[in-house]
Amino acid sequence: MNINAIDLFCGIGGLTYGIQQAGINVVAGFDFEKSCQFAYERNNNSKFIHKDIKELKDDELLSYYPENTDIRVLIGCAPCQPFSAYSHRYKNSETRKEKMDLLDYFGKQVRLVQPDIVSMENVPQLAKEEVFKRFLSLLKKEGYEVEWKVAFAPAYGIPQNRKRLLLLASKIGEIKFQDELTPENFPTVRDAIGFLPKIKAGEVDPKDFLHRSRRLTEINLKRIKSSKPGGTWRDWDEALLPNCYKKKSGLSYGSVYGRLEWDKPSSTITTQFPGYGNGRFGHPEQDRALSLREGAILQTFPRDYQFVDNNGKISTQKIAMQIGNAVPPKLGEVIGKSIFKHIEGLK
Repeated sequence: MNINAIDLFCGIGGLTYGIQQAGINVVAGFDFEKSCQFAYERNNNSKFIHKDIKELKDDELLSYYPENTDIRVLIGCAPCQPFSAYSHRYKNSETRKEKMDLLDYFGKQVRLVQPDIVSMENVPQLAKEEVFKRFLSLLKKEGYEVEWKVAFAPAYGIPQNRKRLLLLASKIGEIKFQDELTPENFPTVRDAIGFLPKIKAGEVDPKDFLHRSRRLTEINLKRIKSSKPGGTWRDWDEALLPNCYKKKSGLSYGSVYGRLEWDKPSSTITTQFPGYGNGRFGHPEQDRALSLREGAILQTFPRDYQFVDNNGKISTQKIAMQIGNAVPPKLGEVIGKSIFKHIEGLK
């Protein structure tokens, strides 16, 4: 069968890469963020379309599927910031309200395109939102069999303690996700990045300019040297504590300034992972925060994934945003394999 997919909200291509690794052709990825185009097209055999999903014409997506397509797949991850636990503190903000309806626009394209299979990935908090209930209702009304779950990332080969909402829907029969790994087979930080060359804070690996770590101030260097893998700032001498952690209100932020542990999955890789003080992003044994390459690998991007041209200038903040916002490619591969298993089972 000729299976073709379109990726909405494609970003730098994490979902597209994983789907293609599973053997499904992705003909195009759509995103309103132009800066994602280089990484998307350099690493994937797919075309980047710079467009806001809200501006798509009713018949536009259908025109991208080749005429000889047997199975049309529509995949995507609407920007998850509006639904994250952090954003819920600001549930009445205008920016959040503007992005809340993006899943409705995804649903609109499902109704217009009538793909054979739909897949969506997002943060677990989305399951509590009315917009997700509307999306499920639309899928069922359009004749889809729906399977969704809140998945623990290590169970699908991602070395991070993160949870994600995964959804599969099919017009051609009942669809299921592939089997999960057992805890003894969960990938670890050591499995993912233990082989990378050692670098110091502020240094760049001469063979990989993305394997670079931010400089640390003198006080933060003292702090990380006093930090234990899996420990907290409570392990430090009181003289090293920031003033906010001397107050009662700061006691709950135990993972900030923390080190990762070699033989466990990492903490969730966010857009702030290059900053030692932004979470548990300290290297397990080297006195520095994670490098850009380490964050990308923990997100399951391959080591040679290119985020910028080798001759271009590096913006650590911009690349970290792209990596942290990406769908882990391994999740895309899980989705792709689940789709193939589904189609094979119908023969």
